[in-house]
Amino acid sequence: MLQYVDEYLEYLEESKRLSPRTIESYRTDIISFIAFAAERDVTEPGDVNRALLGIYLGRMRQQGRAASTQLRCIASLRSFFQYLVHRAVIIQDPTLLLESPKPERRPPKALEEQQVDKLLAAPDCDSPQGARDKAMLELLYASGIKVSELVSLSLADVDLRMRFLRCAAGEGKERILPITRTAARHVEFYVHEMRDKLLKDDGEDGLFLNTQGKRLSRQGFWKIIKKYGKSAGIEEEITPHTLRHSFAVHLLQNGADLRSVQEMLGHSALSTTGMYQSAKKSMKEVYDHFHPRA
Repeated sequence: MLQYVDEYLEYLEESKRLSPRTIESYRTDIISFIAFAAERDVTEPGDVNRALLGIYLGRMRQQGRAASTQLRCIASLRSFFQYLVHRAVIIQDPTLLLESPKPERRPPKALEEQQVDKLLAAPDCDSPQGARDKAMLELLYASGIKVSELVSLSLADVDLRMRFLRCAAGEGKERILPITRTAARHVEFYVHEMRDKLLKDDGEDGLFLNTQGKRLSRQGFWKIIKKYGKSAGIEEEITPHTLRHSFAVHLLQNGADLRSVQEMLGHSALSTTGMYQSAKKSMKEVYDHFHPRA
């Protein structure tokens, strides 16, 4: 089988225009399987069958390889054998009907409540940008909306008196979400005292503006939250969704029911929200808190 690997990789480079890093991943996966097959005296592509592939994947599981690694390996081998079928080297692709492992669904990383406090306290509200950043961070943690939803907000989408916001969810749908008094207060300060200092065009109705007076972009927010994460001394990697994940985890930790959190996050399936359940309090914490004689 080795004689076909180099020409296959050349095909990926020239026809598929894959990056060198991706091609190297394909090479590693394929060579590893070929070495495994050779240990069992299987050296010709036509002698590879689904049973052999299954044994190989079983060994990967025994070695503790992640499901994502197994899935990548299957994709590499499937592509390789489909190429050999196309070249008429083999008649049938042995990876057909090969069962793939279910991808692991790890709960997204969330900050501790003390870390959130430090992050939200990081902006300096004396400047227009600082007041804007404080309002954005508070609003994200108060509502759990996505960053794309945050930067899409217009002035009319936030009712500061009633303390709720209207969030477009795509396909003509929208969610009405409550926000905290703290978030409403900081958004109000930004809108009434600082937004005009960023505004360049009176026709711009975006809630959060950049220094050019346009709607802040998702990429712009990425830089902002990275900056405040660093200044707050948070060592964990922070992404634009960090506060959304923290919002969900902290609600569940404090006793919110899964269905309500699902509605607030805008998840269509309860199973998606279920990823956050593993972040709930430990069994002993729940026992000690609720059992009358604990």
